[in-house]
Amino acid sequence: MTHEDTGATPSRRRDLLRRRAAAAPQSAPAEVPHLTRYVEDGRPSPAPPGASVADGLRFADSADDRMTMSLYPRPTEPAVRELAEAWDLHPLVVEDLLHAHQRPKLERYGDILFLVVRSAWYVDAEEDVVLGEFHVLVRPGAVAVLCQDGRWIDGTPAAGLDEEAVRADRTVGTLLADEHLLRLGPEAVAYRLLDAIVDGYAPVLQGVGIDKEQIERQVFSGDAAVAERIYRLSQEVIDMQHATTSLTEVLESLRAGFAKYAVAAELQAYLQDVSDHLTRADARVREYREALGQILDVNATLVAQRQNEDMKKISGWAAILFAPTLVAAVYGMNFDVMPELHWAFGYPLAVGLMLTFSVVLYVVFKRGRWM
Repeated sequence: MTHEDTGATPSRRRDLLRRRAAAAPQSAPAEVPHLTRYVEDGRPSPAPPGASVADGLRFADSADDRMTMSLYPRPTEPAVRELAEAWDLHPLVVEDLLHAHQRPKLERYGDILFLVVRSAWYVDAEEDVVLGEFHVLVRPGAVAVLCQDGRWIDGTPAAGLDEEAVRADRTVGTLLADEHLLRLGPEAVAYRLLDAIVDGYAPVLQGVGIDKEQIERQVFSGDAAVAERIYRLSQEVIDMQHATTSLTEVLESLRAGFAKYAVAAELQAYLQDVSDHLTRADARVREYREALGQILDVNATLVAQRQNEDMKKISGWAAILFAPTLVAAVYGMNFDVMPELHWAFGYPLAVGLMLTFSVVLYVVFKRGRWM
């Protein structure tokens, strides 16, 4: 089997996500049956009870207008091993499927296309962008989608996608209802999934944009806690930029293979539309990152200005207090010959000097807007 790696990065380094869609369980996850659809002439139907992955491939290979679609809500090792044996997957693919934590990428192993993509959703209460990892396998007559984080594109638990939920879910339901798209084969299903993921970026960016506007108002209100909020939101935008940039490279790799793998013109146009949406999303992410950097600079300037005003007031009061301290220090030196100490008006004069110096300095600083 030949191996062609056209992924987002030339190496196979693991990308440790700062936040996962859900914390990895300490024990082995409970078995969640995968969902399979047999598609014939664009019309999907549930797989027969007890049908295996190999049965699905035999169904797909029996006619040109047939295809098998499989969704693994929470893939377990036994399920991955069964899929790998039936599809004759390369050991490197099996390793990636078992361990996940991959950067978005595209790899080809013979007639098998392996995609890693990330969806995103926004938790507004925590101002947190959460990323979900999906592995997509495409071969002639079959496509398999593995939800590595146990969640669907919009963040809902993928384990809850039973037969009834699949019919109710807008994204999955639209995919299954589009007979024309299903007639175009497994690649069309993969492209539709990419389209749904890119469309999911829009509400995330909308939430980030709202929080950015709130931060802008908070900066000029003088809230001291705004700096931490800026840093936190900037980190979320950086995570989002990593997702959009990597997916852009994946789409470019797909387009580069149009001629080599004889991709239908209709699918090429469909992927170009997905690429256009992703380009706009990536541009907005970059704008938000640049805007947050500018907001942070403005906040630092305002903080420095407020600190400068505080230092002026502190320096002014220090000077005012220094005047009476100087007078008191002169007459507190206890020299033997100090006529003022024995003068009847010595004490009133000293107090008067203290008050006079203090008032004069206060008036000077007040006019200079130091007070």
